Amino acid sequence: MNRSSTTAQAFDIANGLITNRKLLRSIWWRWLGPTSVLVVGSVFLILALVPQPLPAIFVQLCGLAAVVSPAEAPFLTENNTAMSKMMADMAIRPTGDVDLDFVEMMVPHHQAAIDMAQGLLRYGHNERLRRMAQEIIVTQQQEIAAMRLALGERLPRSVASPDQPDAATPSRAFLTSQQ
Repeated sequence: MNRSSTTAQAFDIANGLITNRKLLRSIWWRWLGPTSVLVVGSVFLILALVPQPLPAIFVQLCGLAAVVSPAEAPFLTENNTAMSKMMADMAIRPTGDVDLDFVEMMVPHHQAAIDMAQGLLRYGHNERLRRMAQEIIVTQQQEIAAMRLALGERLPRSVASPDQPDAATPSRAFLTSQQ
């Protein structure tokens, strides 16, 4: 093979690729491009209109509902609710006071961590994670209180965690031992 025939073959291959590229580009712009824009746009429209937490929607849209076990569903529902509430509560109208705005956004963030940790205590089984969840609840509550106090706000009345007996009413065992 001489040099000119090799060059000619290279040009033929290049022209074939260019033709194929043009064909592919034409297919993309005529059919696949508009179709993908329509599909992606439809997904975002559905996500904007449906009042469910986003992860649950993605599970349904992707056909992954069978992946979520019935035992895990209540935890995921509570977790998604905590996340949605946090995001809504963090969307504040700025006041012009950076410190106040910071606290107003951080309190829902910390409360979501508390809510998620309580969900783990209700449904989780790993003892190390359960201990961590208990620590998260305590530390996040302390940080919320510290932020409120730093702004000079009064703290709300303490209440028991929903996963523990009501602290306002002593247990019968405690009452009988004290009488």
